[in-house]
Amino acid sequence: MTCENKATSDVRENLPSALCRLTTADEVESTVGLPASAVMLKQISALDEGCRTVLARCPIAAFGYRDADGTSRTTFIGGTPGFVRVHSPTRMSFSLPEPGDPHGPVSFFFLLPGVGEILRVNGSVAARKGAETTVDIAEAYVHCAQAVLRSCLWQSPAPAESVAPATPVAPAASAAEFAGDGPLRRPGVAEFLAAAPFLALSTWDGSGGSDTSPRGDRQEVARILDGRTLVVPDRKGNKRADTLHNLLADDRLSFAALVPGRTGVLHVRGRGAITDDPALLETMALRGMPPHLALLIDVEHAEVTGSDAVARSRLWTPGAHVDRGAVPDLMALAGEHLAAGSAAAEGGPPAFLLKAVGAIPGMARLLRLVMNRAYRSGLRKEGYEDVEPGAGGGRRRGFLRRLPADDGGTGAGATERPLREVRIAELRKETPSAVTLVLEDAGKDLEPFDFRPGQFFTLVADIDGRPVRRAYSASSAPGSARLEVTVKHVEGGRFSTHVHRSLRVGDRLAVRGPSGSFHTGPQLPDAPDAPDALDAPGEIVLVAAGSGVTPMMSMIRSRLAVRQGRDRIALLYSSRSADEIIFADELTRLAKDNPDRLTVTHVLTGRDGRLDADGVHRWVTGLSPAPGAHYYTCGPGPLMDAVQGVLTGLGVPDERVHQERYTSGADTQAVAATAPQEMTVEEDGRPVGTVVVEPGQTLLDAGLAAGLPMPYSCTVGNCGDCMVRLRAGEITQNEPNCLTPQQRADGYVLTCVGCPLSKVTLDIADQ
Repeated sequence: MTCENKATSDVRENLPSALCRLTTADEVESTVGLPASAVMLKQISALDEGCRTVLARCPIAAFGYRDADGTSRTTFIGGTPGFVRVHSPTRMSFSLPEPGDPHGPVSFFFLLPGVGEILRVNGSVAARKGAETTVDIAEAYVHCAQAVLRSCLWQSPAPAESVAPATPVAPAASAAEFAGDGPLRRPGVAEFLAAAPFLALSTWDGSGGSDTSPRGDRQEVARILDGRTLVVPDRKGNKRADTLHNLLADDRLSFAALVPGRTGVLHVRGRGAITDDPALLETMALRGMPPHLALLIDVEHAEVTGSDAVARSRLWTPGAHVDRGAVPDLMALAGEHLAAGSAAAEGGPPAFLLKAVGAIPGMARLLRLVMNRAYRSGLRKEGYEDVEPGAGGGRRRGFLRRLPADDGGTGAGATERPLREVRIAELRKETPSAVTLVLEDAGKDLEPFDFRPGQFFTLVADIDGRPVRRAYSASSAPGSARLEVTVKHVEGGRFSTHVHRSLRVGDRLAVRGPSGSFHTGPQLPDAPDAPDALDAPGEIVLVAAGSGVTPMMSMIRSRLAVRQGRDRIALLYSSRSADEIIFADELTRLAKDNPDRLTVTHVLTGRDGRLDADGVHRWVTGLSPAPGAHYYTCGPGPLMDAVQGVLTGLGVPDERVHQERYTSGADTQAVAATAPQEMTVEEDGRPVGTVVVEPGQTLLDAGLAAGLPMPYSCTVGNCGDCMVRLRAGEITQNEPNCLTPQQRADGYVLTCVGCPLSKVTLDIADQ
């Protein structure tokens, strides 16, 4: 043991001086003790059926790894149940969306919402291909529930009885409340730490092993001593003390912290030491019971970021807890592992006896009752009073406050509309730069895709471990069990590049929709006389450029499918060259088969020059459209403006002109906030709720994750359904989007592509 009276010159020189530190295994074990043999026998060297079932139901995991340069990192991965793919009992893979490049030993613990025990898995990286990481498994075992119970991790933020702004678990620490400069003064870090009761801590030993263990405590689990130093209490546990032994061999560590109700994660890395300093431990006492040890962390990096894995997991939303009947009781699973370990070890409990006891009917339930009693007793001895193992712990106050629902139900919270999982049934090359995806339901039952001709769907694909969303108009007619969307490759477009280079028949995507007000009536082939069909205009005039023809194709196909129709369709279509005419053969065939109903005029800009207002005027006047004709245009902004100007000059009323502006499809990124920001949502000036928007998170994502009744549809800035008025604060949003200049001037924003730069207030009713 060393007791320093001044800062040393080694890597711990930044830790507070005059704190006694433990430097040997004997010192650690004299305080912590040695684990019982049964604790060590619970490890298995491969995933058994119980472990595989847990992984199939688990939506999220903590993951600790080191980059090729030795940088320690801990993060949360996943987002949906079954995100880990088990290839064999000793090999699994998953997507790691962040730029980290894991090498060597890695470690995990898997969380089941509502369950206290944790499944821990250690191994090493076997392969990396893009974002896909393959791991060879070395060991797996069940970890006790103490960390989860101490932190009340699964207690979602309690709805408030008033509408005051939400408050964190403890008063938020401000940068002025602690001394010294350092990483802990970065935006949002101190406030996050003051509210974070749970973290995943990763350490490494000197022989190629890694360990990521859960840490939980009442109120904040890691406390700030100065601008670069944290202290984490080490309370009594199962005495494995893997973290403590690892730090004696290698003091580099990292952790990722959570706050119940928030979707952000605090990432920290630095170097650690072990202390039993009585004065310091006393500051962390509960009911007069201090922890037996503490970790001192010299912080080298700290940053709060939004987490796709946490947001998509919906850990604290109603109904998120796993169905206990769908997964094995983890304590019973630990008993099976103990029996397996005893069979292979000498001196342990007789394996046959453990198996026989485990097979007794009702034994799993009895074991659960015994363990819950043991948890309760042990935690009370540590100073915890209100822990209830069966419920995941005591109540906590969180970051969301929400009004009770009124008669309209608007305050009851909103759940994100479920995505529809589809598979690619066919890939059809339309031009060298355009491909049509033919989609159908991924399950056995193929349901029809109902929409209005001209509307679009939002496609969601997993690209490098992250969900990427883009909107594409349906090019097929509605009512079929197959949906067709046509995607043109755009230089710099992440989604379109993925479609053209990576997707194959059989691959799966997700779709949301339909969305959009750009459409004709819902005139379906099987119901041409349906009441809604009367809303469809009798004659339609279509002007499109490039991939803007896709919604027009849906309109054309739908109308021509009604054999007795007497309507007229005229299409003016601009393309770069003959090779780039999307649907060229089909348009020619349809025009030939329906000469009295469909005319198609092509403009090739490489041959004829760019389609301008004069060209549009000559074409429209040559058509002599009926007085009641409706006009639909889809293409880039200059063409849309030219068409609008021509039609206005010809006296066409605005209500008969319909426009769909499309963007290039290249990736654009708004300036994301670097610190968490508070968002208050109102409805007609009445407060509905307050939530924290994490760095990189959109206003919509934060609101939906918190259960607020946010309006939305496409989620990519194309439809305008998420438009709300910004009452206070400043935001940034991806451009271009569907907002008109007048809507911007009136203070409207799109929550699906907007990120806050300050504290903001939105009114969701003032649309």
